[in-house]
Amino acid sequence: MAVLVTGGAGYIGSHTCVQLLEAGYDIVVIDNLSNSKMEAVRRVKELTGKDFAFIKGDIRDSALLDEIFRKYDIESVVHFAGLKAVGESVSVPLRYYHNNVTGSIMLFESMQRNGVKNIVFSSSATVYGMAEKMPLREDSPLGAVNPYGRTKLMIEDILRDIYVSDNSWNIILLRYFNPVGAHPSGRIGEDPNGIPNNLMPYISQVAVGKLKELSVFGNDYPTPDGTCIRDYIHVMDLADGHVKALEKLREDPGVVVYNLGTGKGSSVMEMIAAFAEATGIKIPYRITGRRPGDAPVSYADPSKAEKELGWKAKRDIIDMCRDLWTWQSQNPDGYGD
Repeated sequence: MAVLVTGGAGYIGSHTCVQLLEAGYDIVVIDNLSNSKMEAVRRVKELTGKDFAFIKGDIRDSALLDEIFRKYDIESVVHFAGLKAVGESVSVPLRYYHNNVTGSIMLFESMQRNGVKNIVFSSSATVYGMAEKMPLREDSPLGAVNPYGRTKLMIEDILRDIYVSDNSWNIILLRYFNPVGAHPSGRIGEDPNGIPNNLMPYISQVAVGKLKELSVFGNDYPTPDGTCIRDYIHVMDLADGHVKALEKLREDPGVVVYNLGTGKGSSVMEMIAAFAEATGIKIPYRITGRRPGDAPVSYADPSKAEKELGWKAKRDIIDMCRDLWTWQSQNPDGYGD
């Protein structure tokens, strides 16, 4: 029995593939390589010493999905495939809705046709919107404030509705906070297209000399140092969370939701300082205006995942910065062309 990993060549997908293979799972990966590289797949095989089927294709291709489900003995799906840049989603919302929501519907239809009813879905803390009460719990109010977040919330709702119609499905919704870092080997990591949207890849590209300085969006927020606070989580801890979620599917949990975060918030200035501590590199930065849609503070209550999945984040922000720098310094141009 194999696990189908959609978007398995991407940042979180590739790290999860490593942990799934290390845990003894057989995997099949589908990815259209629109925001990822084939080199990541090659390096996952190199790191684990294990081979697996890779299909270059799109989850909106129903015939291809049906063929994969028929050809491989798929038992469960881990669904990462999706566009993920918040800012871009505001500029091209239809592209996000078509890719993320339509693609997911077509995946779920193919699962239904082929009798595969176990799925772990890669959701996001963006589904909580501009929540004011911290920490964020799984039962906190939901309300995404951008198209990317709304696609994640819609897909969650679709999966909940599927379960209501057929309770033989088992569905785990994992809401990630802010994934950073890389595999400690430095062989795989985050390789964003163009200028990074997120803080830590931006910092590492300044450190490696690709970008001149970091823009800090606002220092007048109601936080101790005036900069936004986020719950940064090591991508390897996140990958381990997916392994635990697949184990949980065997218990027939129905539909369950888990936050994957550390439960601790760190500000932008704290992350700049942590990077300097971990690497010895001071990052030049300048303060600019606030970015629309940035919540001042966001961090998880991850206690439900610890209690029900037996999962807890083990790595701290120094580990995240050190592993990120190992990746970026060894791969200044990411995976290259």
